[in-house]
Amino acid sequence: MKWTSDSPQQSYDWEAFLTSQAGAEYLDSMQRSLHDEGYLSPVIERMEISADSLVVNVILGEQYFWESIAVGNVPGELSQKVDPVTSHYISGLRWMQGIIREAENKGYPFAQIKLDSIQRKGNKLAAVVDFDPGPLILWDSLVVIGDTRTQNKFIQQITGIRPGLSFSQKQLDEAARSLNRSPYFRQVQPPIVDFKLKKAQPTFTLQDRNTNVLDGIVGLLPNENEPGKMLITGQLDLELYHLGGRGRDVALHWQRLNIGTQSLDISAKESFLFSSPLDLRMGFSLLKQDSTFLTRYFSMEFGYHLGQDSYLRFFTRRQASDILDMERYEHITALPEIADYRWNQYGIGGMWNKLDSPFFPRRGFLVNGEFAVGNKKILENTGFPPEVYDGLDMNSPQYVAKGEIEQHIFIKRGWGMWWRGSGGFTQNQNLLMNDLFRLGGLKSIRGFNENFFFARAYGYLSMEQRLFFGENSFLLIFADLGILENPYFAPSIDKPVSFGAGINLDTGTGIFRFIYGVGKSNEQPLQFSYSRIHFGYLARF
Repeated sequence: MKWTSDSPQQSYDWEAFLTSQAGAEYLDSMQRSLHDEGYLSPVIERMEISADSLVVNVILGEQYFWESIAVGNVPGELSQKVDPVTSHYISGLRWMQGIIREAENKGYPFAQIKLDSIQRKGNKLAAVVDFDPGPLILWDSLVVIGDTRTQNKFIQQITGIRPGLSFSQKQLDEAARSLNRSPYFRQVQPPIVDFKLKKAQPTFTLQDRNTNVLDGIVGLLPNENEPGKMLITGQLDLELYHLGGRGRDVALHWQRLNIGTQSLDISAKESFLFSSPLDLRMGFSLLKQDSTFLTRYFSMEFGYHLGQDSYLRFFTRRQASDILDMERYEHITALPEIADYRWNQYGIGGMWNKLDSPFFPRRGFLVNGEFAVGNKKILENTGFPPEVYDGLDMNSPQYVAKGEIEQHIFIKRGWGMWWRGSGGFTQNQNLLMNDLFRLGGLKSIRGFNENFFFARAYGYLSMEQRLFFGENSFLLIFADLGILENPYFAPSIDKPVSFGAGINLDTGTGIFRFIYGVGKSNEQPLQFSYSRIHFGYLARF
């Protein structure tokens, strides 16, 4: 198909279609487009030049513009949010469509609008709008069906659809998008709305996802105490989600990083506490750093959904750390890099989530960050000489901030990219080694032992190229680039680099992961004898 127009004179090159029906639909869309531009009576002349080719001549005719459109009986609360009509013909159509959308979102899904008393002066048009809002429709109680244990009240809290409120098409559309991105369930079909007796009852058909996690990982690391031998480390992740169909979560994470280092994290979350818009999360963490120190964290936070994609939280934490091995500090004359302290934090955090999937997204981005401040108190240890604390301010404010941004790009079928930038800092006049961030390992800078790095401030960029061969299965190659500051090491600035490859394999009942990486830093040379291998199976049920 090739077409030309008479005024202005234009000629368009050949367009190819697989079927004649597709070509006819193209002509129809072209005619609708001309109507939108104000050409109300175009003539399309067709001339076949062969069995499969067509030349089209478009006679546009006169182009019309708006002289005026009288608002008529349209309520001001509907028209004030809609762009006004200009002289262009399409603006009148868009204005009427905007009025209908506003009406649908304010409880009038059966509203109608039309033009009345149309007058023509040359190529100028004038008209009066006739608006019929129809009956006011209110939400009725929603219904949840399907293979799900989710309670109706939980969906009501997520969507904001409550009996007695005005019907809103926008609210219904946003509810559908929000439910599709839930980690607990997915929508089997679009929501159905039944209208009766001036009430709208939405029905959501859901199916629970396999969100619960039982994850065991085995790591093979060089045994630093016995050169030439390998050390087997372990990790256990148990995560139970959506207990009772109410968004109640419980998680337990345990790691053995080396012979003497272990960590434990326990957390519990209650969604929509006492039917309020607030979530409550409680947590406890423990880190035993070989025989050096023991750190515990107690946390409580309240979260609030600002919108479908944003989340705000307020939290308080109590961090306590104690020295384990006192023998090495018998003859010190100044406060060492590790000491006993208690730190009460109060902070705020936020998240903006535009990912297209809760587990293995291919498109979208995520922004997450937090800031906390509080008073840190250094405790006197009877194992230290008393003069260690002379002139030391035992109480001082400490600040901490960290954040990350994550981006998924799906370039084409079977090929995607992922990158994440993370950074943070902490500041105090008596900053200690057991205050510092811990980095390194599978979830931060790969190619190093878990929690290999201590850092007062850090920033790193992780990049992956992913070759998909299934919905959640892909091969990957990665590179991690970072910069860290540790005031207790010389040099204090470290710039670790790592790279490697791996596989993420969806077996149907779980995810098998295998990651091989090698890294270089001030403390680790770039040698394959220092490479790291992580493999494990994450079972979802």
